[in-house]
Amino acid sequence: MAAHPRAAGRMRRMDPHPLTGVPYSSPVAPGTGWPGDPATAETPVAQDAGEVVRLAAATPDLPTLDAYVSVCRACPRLVAWREEVAATKRAAYTGQPYWGRPAPSFGDRRPEILVVGLAPAAHGANRTGRMFTGDRSGDWLYAALHRAGYASQPTSTAAGDGLALTGVRIVASAHCAPPANKPSRVELATCAHWFDRDLELSLPLRSILALGGIAWAAVLGAAARLTWQVEPRRPRFAHGAEALLLTPQGSVRLVGSYHVSQQNTFTGRLTEDMLDAVMRRLS
Repeated sequence: MAAHPRAAGRMRRMDPHPLTGVPYSSPVAPGTGWPGDPATAETPVAQDAGEVVRLAAATPDLPTLDAYVSVCRACPRLVAWREEVAATKRAAYTGQPYWGRPAPSFGDRRPEILVVGLAPAAHGANRTGRMFTGDRSGDWLYAALHRAGYASQPTSTAAGDGLALTGVRIVASAHCAPPANKPSRVELATCAHWFDRDLELSLPLRSILALGGIAWAAVLGAAARLTWQVEPRRPRFAHGAEALLLTPQGSVRLVGSYHVSQQNTFTGRLTEDMLDAVMRRLS
């Protein structure tokens, strides 16, 4: 079994967690007590795409899947980038530890609704270790989830801040922060094995909210690989678009929304009212 990488011949700098004050290295070593870390020092590490396929297929439940995802090292470019960002940091977060690992899915272990995004932000989830936490996109998403009754609080600043989701699980088509926010086709294809298993283990579901065209395409790609039928056959993405996924455990409504990116929210392409409207259609 592959061992977790350690810095050879040097000590890593330790910085205090912004809420707990406990010091951690950047990236955070698994099993060292980071709030919400699903992995331990013994969690098996996927070192390549073949190992992702093997581990994903054998995953029995969502907590185990989250642990496997959180230590994955199958994509060398993404590993290098996420760890470089964790080491160099943004000036505003100097003195804080960076998670620097894949961000696992987050939320209810028995979800009725999935929210699908693209990938962690370099100084958001790559810093905090929790999907959509610590950046402006997360501010919009969690506030909307709170207004809809799915989130225990409207803000999400750091893992360990008390945020809990009821009936909702947040997943992504890629779990590592990519350079320029653009994972490659090969990287998306590798992470798709985690994504497919996430969808399978989350069934039965009522709805899936796809944030953006890439997330919409990721869900439809997973449906094809899992041999789920889609009605209509080739649904096109648009804000408010809908499709029906016919799974072995019942039908699932797929709803599209513009992504909660700053580009969309600052320009008014996506407003709070628009986001609230699609949230209401998930129930």
